[in-house]
Amino acid sequence: MIGRRAFVRNSVLGAGCLLFNRAPLFAAPDPAGSDSRIEVLLAEPLGTISPNIYGHFAENLGGVIYDGIWVGENSRVPNVNGIRKELVEEMRRIKAPVVRYPGGCFADSYNWRDGIGPADKRPRRTNFWAQEESASGPANHKYDPNQFGTNEFVRFCKLIGSQPYIAANVRSLPAESFYQWVEYCNSPAGSTTLADARASAGYADPFGVRFWGVGNESWGCGGNFTAQEYAVEFRRYTAWVPRYGQELSFVASGPSDEGWDWTRGFLEEILRKGPDELRSIYGLTLHYYAWNLSRGRSKDWNEGKGDALKFDVLDWYELLRQGDVMESLINGHWQVMGEFDKKHSIKLVVDEWGPWYRPGSEATPGDILEQTPTLRDAVFSGMTLDTFNRHPEKVAMANCAQLINCLNSLYLAHEDKFCVTPVGHVFAMYAVHQGGQGLRTIFSSPTVNYDRDGKPASFWGLKGSASLHDKDLVLTVVNPHVTEARETEIGVRGASLKSGVTSTLTNSDIHAHNTLEQHDVVAPQTKTLDFKGRVLTYSFPPASVTRLALMLG
Repeated sequence: MIGRRAFVRNSVLGAGCLLFNRAPLFAAPDPAGSDSRIEVLLAEPLGTISPNIYGHFAENLGGVIYDGIWVGENSRVPNVNGIRKELVEEMRRIKAPVVRYPGGCFADSYNWRDGIGPADKRPRRTNFWAQEESASGPANHKYDPNQFGTNEFVRFCKLIGSQPYIAANVRSLPAESFYQWVEYCNSPAGSTTLADARASAGYADPFGVRFWGVGNESWGCGGNFTAQEYAVEFRRYTAWVPRYGQELSFVASGPSDEGWDWTRGFLEEILRKGPDELRSIYGLTLHYYAWNLSRGRSKDWNEGKGDALKFDVLDWYELLRQGDVMESLINGHWQVMGEFDKKHSIKLVVDEWGPWYRPGSEATPGDILEQTPTLRDAVFSGMTLDTFNRHPEKVAMANCAQLINCLNSLYLAHEDKFCVTPVGHVFAMYAVHQGGQGLRTIFSSPTVNYDRDGKPASFWGLKGSASLHDKDLVLTVVNPHVTEARETEIGVRGASLKSGVTSTLTNSDIHAHNTLEQHDVVAPQTKTLDFKGRVLTYSFPPASVTRLALMLG
């Protein structure tokens, strides 16, 4: 247990409302001894923050689909046509914009036809992840019963007010099958045999699926292609796909981590058919997981991982250091993309991101890749969402890996038990950024200094993002320091502030987490701000994620 300062302190100076003009915001020293400053620049917009940055990912992997999302229509677990009712309610609350399905690596082993038609006639198939399953895992994790298919997924999306983002199989199915999946989803009622098949399942109206991923990790589990080989496949799979009046946004399988050569090679080959080919691509994916906590001792995928629940302060900072690489990856791949796409018509789609730990923290024994998120993962997720918010012109969509019962999940569930994780609370806190005008914001704070195996290391002291909806300003801030609060002067250049509410997620224990038995160990605390002075001074607690919702005058 790490000792803490007071949870929240905010002090105010002077009289009247907060008024900021062209004069320096922080001209005089703060007698309260603030060590940090944040300045929001209303006159320097970054672009509109796409709601789809707050997207989700539901792969048929472990307990994500079966037990997480799908419980069955005859289950004693409260459900809506077989879909877990509590999950539906929570995802409505966070305004979930888009969900990616069915994978992930699973996608390139999946035949969509197995998941349509009468449920009792659907075949059972070996799941892509079967070899990873333990003997204690339920049979429907190893052998896919196909009770949750295209119809059920689209129904889930409609229930939560989200758009479906479907990842198509490029490794093991032909382009014809992709074409027909689009036809099944989008052809008008009565127009095609596949439209009739959809109608016979109770869905006469087309699904109107816009987002289509053309393969997944095609450099690896999605076909082991070279970038050039995959580009040829992408052109073939997306050539002359019927629209039926529906805009189609094709997402190309992009790089992992610093895979600059993949980005460059893919776009070089795409352009062999001419510059018009760029218009066929909505987005290029980027996958990045923070996993190696060995501090340079190992590059082995398994040996290098840390523990989700048992970690020290050094592991805390090392995970955040790894997560902070996201910003350089976005900037780096954007620069490479600009070499070929001068107008930047293609955007980045970060459709897999998050931390990845070694097994052992599963809330439900037998659920492979399931992790129990802690306060550390909440701080990591807030930091990552802020990064996306700061690059709205580059990132069009992002999908946290994954939604439930998996890596960095927002929710954990088993049978009739359900809880919101600290990560889920962060998504709820940040949802108000969706569709807002991103604003350049300057953070100035002492760096975090710590010992990294006998060598000095440092990390930034405060970071975040700001967005504006009409006169509503949202500022989200992460304080990564495990023991020190940050007394901070906050200024908004070019506006007055009338009122505000703050919501903060933290805990005195950096290992704190919610479980299926204890739901509220980590939960946001909200209070009203009382403005009485020219400069707002606010104390950001240690190891915290904070949202300030401010009304401009």
